[in-house]
Amino acid sequence: MIKKTFTFVIYKVFVKYLTYSKMDRSETIEEYYAKHPFLKSFDVAKSNSHFNIIPIAKQHQMENGGSVTFGRRDFFKICIISGKSKIHYADKSFEILEHGLLFTNPQIPYEWEVIGGLQEGFTCIFTESFFEGFGDIKKYPVFQLGGYPVYELTQEEHKSLTQIFLQMQEENTSTFEFKNDVLKNLVFQLIHLALKIRPSTSLSLEKNNAAKRITTLFMSLLENQFPIRNSLEGLSLRKASDYSSQMSIHVNHLNKSVKEITSETTSEIISKRILKEAKILLKHSSWTISEISYSLGFKGPAHFSSFFKKQTQISPSQFKNLEL
Repeated sequence: MIKKTFTFVIYKVFVKYLTYSKMDRSETIEEYYAKHPFLKSFDVAKSNSHFNIIPIAKQHQMENGGSVTFGRRDFFKICIISGKSKIHYADKSFEILEHGLLFTNPQIPYEWEVIGGLQEGFTCIFTESFFEGFGDIKKYPVFQLGGYPVYELTQEEHKSLTQIFLQMQEENTSTFEFKNDVLKNLVFQLIHLALKIRPSTSLSLEKNNAAKRITTLFMSLLENQFPIRNSLEGLSLRKASDYSSQMSIHVNHLNKSVKEITSETTSEIISKRILKEAKILLKHSSWTISEISYSLGFKGPAHFSSFFKKQTQISPSQFKNLEL
């Protein structure tokens, strides 16, 4: 168990400064509300479960030309869009020529670039806990890594799906006792209808920006594994190939992108992050070296000690006993 109070504070502060850059930090739902003055303030302390639907035209009047900067959000979004725009999602770019449907989740950073004219439609935002006990929202392909998050819509599809958003908007303001159940059903209805529509074919891989987006996603997946809170649960993503598989790209593509942006190899970055976590656990936890080694994905203490000594020239036990 991690030591409480002071050592835990040190641990959290240390972890904060281990992040790759500010672009890896997720926008919280409170921050989202704070930058949209026309929305009522939101206090996450009152409830982690949240749902809202927002007109896009009004939302974009409050933002930088309507565009949404590249990054992650700690909530889910479903947007129906009318207007010319580009959506940059991980290493892919999708162009919306007239009407589109967008799905985003907390794992994957994205950017919405308005090309011209006023955007219209609706943004539906919700937390995962809103669906607690009602179904696993993350299991659907539209919210998974490697899935297709953007769907081009015909006029008829746009009209039909817009009606669902209008129903959600009406229900969201009602006083009906079971309105949340209705809203959940409408969200699932949206997802099921989208899965019957072909994904967007207006897809282009933009070499320069794609490398940055791939690197950001890699760093995000890496950092999301820390801090380790349970010595019995090892790292699920340990090698470059683990990350490329999760991102649905070839490992060579991942390695090339990371090297281009950071001047380091994927394996070097993973090793550095594991080493930093190892130092934190050795100094600020009561775990044994054996527990630390397994929690970091090593086959055993001998493999961990060999790794640690190669990186630091001293053994884990020697580091643990060093005076701060």
